[in-house]
Amino acid sequence: MKQEEPKLKKIINAADGLSLGISMVVAVLMGVGIGVGLQKATGSTWTLWIGVFIGVGAAINNVYKAYAKQKASLDELANDPRYNYKANQELQKKYDKEDDE
Repeated sequence: MKQEEPKLKKIINAADGLSLGISMVVAVLMGVGIGVGLQKATGSTWTLWIGVFIGVGAAINNVYKAYAKQKASLDELANDPRYNYKANQELQKKYDKEDDE
């Protein structure tokens, strides 16, 4: 009997994939909003760029966090013997020697 997958699994996976792009856009827009607020508060046009840089920095930080999360997940798989290339080669040699005997 085949196990059924949850009905919303595809939607959750799609939302997880979109979350990085959405968070980048939101971070930049919030930074621009901060910049516009600073510009109105100070009356200087260059303060808008402070907000833009804050937003871009936040977007880069979001990308780094997603990268770190993905790398941790892949490192977990690297320690799994099923996915370890060297361990599989050693097992293959062991089985080849047993077949030759």
